[in-house]
Amino acid sequence: MFVNRQRRRTLNRARLSRVLRSAAAGLRVEGELCLVFAGDRSLKRLNGRYRGKDRPTDVLSFVGPGGAEGLGDVVISVPAAERNARLLGRSLAQELDVLALHGFLHVLGYDHETDAGTMDRLEHRLRRRLLGFA
Repeated sequence: MFVNRQRRRTLNRARLSRVLRSAAAGLRVEGELCLVFAGDRSLKRLNGRYRGKDRPTDVLSFVGPGGAEGLGDVVISVPAAERNARLLGRSLAQELDVLALHGFLHVLGYDHETDAGTMDRLEHRLRRRLLGFA
């Protein structure tokens, strides 16, 4: 499911859906995911409330109950994605793919801050396979 709470940029829903469906198939995961696109203010508010950090971030993930009841939600700041894309030499579409994939892995329980590189290795493999770059 897609929720677009920003109006500055047009989003390629089909592209993002392909990336996430391919990742889910590769990981043998089924269930609904809600992908929300918002601005920095929304991400700052959520980051403060749920992570205790009073600043915007590029992506946040919220784990759901799983399966048919929903895998969870991934919230992406489009302005932050634009900044990331410029810094990293990517298009906005590529950066949104990266952030959606990153958030999806968090929803599945991966945590790059605590897993000794497991999520990073998996994310890089998926990026190479699905996006054509690491």
